[in-house]
Amino acid sequence: MSSTPLSSVVITTRNRKDELRNALASVLLQTGPAEVIVIDDASTDGTADMVRAEFPGVRLHRSEVARGLIVQRNIAAELARSPIIVSLDDDAVFTSPHTLAQTIAAFDHPRVGAVTIPFIDVGHRPDVIGVAPDRRGIYIAGTYIGAAHAVRRELFLRLGGYRGYLFQYAEERDFCVRMLNAGYVTRLGTADVVHHFLSPKRPHSRGYIFRARSFLLYPWYNAPTLYLPFHFAAAAFNMMKFGVRERHPIWTAWGIIRGCVASVHELPRRRPVTTRTYRLSQELMRRGHMPLIEAEGRLEPPAFGDLPPVTAGELPGVEARQSTTPEQTVGSE
Repeated sequence: MSSTPLSSVVITTRNRKDELRNALASVLLQTGPAEVIVIDDASTDGTADMVRAEFPGVRLHRSEVARGLIVQRNIAAELARSPIIVSLDDDAVFTSPHTLAQTIAAFDHPRVGAVTIPFIDVGHRPDVIGVAPDRRGIYIAGTYIGAAHAVRRELFLRLGGYRGYLFQYAEERDFCVRMLNAGYVTRLGTADVVHHFLSPKRPHSRGYIFRARSFLLYPWYNAPTLYLPFHFAAAAFNMMKFGVRERHPIWTAWGIIRGCVASVHELPRRRPVTTRTYRLSQELMRRGHMPLIEAEGRLEPPAFGDLPPVTAGELPGVEARQSTTPEQTVGSE
């Protein structure tokens, strides 16, 4: 086997030392070799010291200035040495030692650029998010959720990674539609689930502001001109409806205003996707998923014919999915 592991598990973090400890413990129980990278976004709670003392085999990159999740994930992609980047939130844990290997094995089709890792928001909703409806065939989606996912590193870098100007929210959907425009898809995974514990250390007002701002910027960057006015207006309406429902209309309204101002600033970086890609992406978001075989004739030709293939080889745990039982999982509640 190659001395370079097939995956780099990346965790970006800021002031969640205790949650990060649990996440790293679950990563180190995974079967198969993987490099582990922690990006500390200027934590002040001793996060870096904890990682150095308790997890000496983990690659630690500490930023002295907070730059935000999106920028730090781009930095992580540059630092990673493996062909697959597996991203895990610092308040999430693998519940099985086989999840990583099972996820890597899902990159067995040349069209697959990203794979979702099924997860449960523990204590918030019981359903599994980001899971394929069954194991027969390949199912694709319009986006993945940042809490747990995997992406081909070379493809991620060639597409420019995430847009740092978004700062927070919608970066995954923005990347996925650009990836789709390049002829690559987001595959729904079937790996053993991740438990996401939704840390209470989440700023409220900033979250509503940036959510609205980012979901207005998404169509501004990507929607074809014919669809832009409708999509932009619909995004503003839906965000306002969301803000009213969540009882934070003022913060949301401020985010919409900021999104409108930001769209003027970002006019030089507007790069609409093709109409075919846009329609397919919108349909995927409405339906939730579709078989890859159904979408094949609607995909753009692959933009990068020289991307190296990803081969799981003899990774342990790839075939273990069917036999894993709840008693065999680790790190669960």
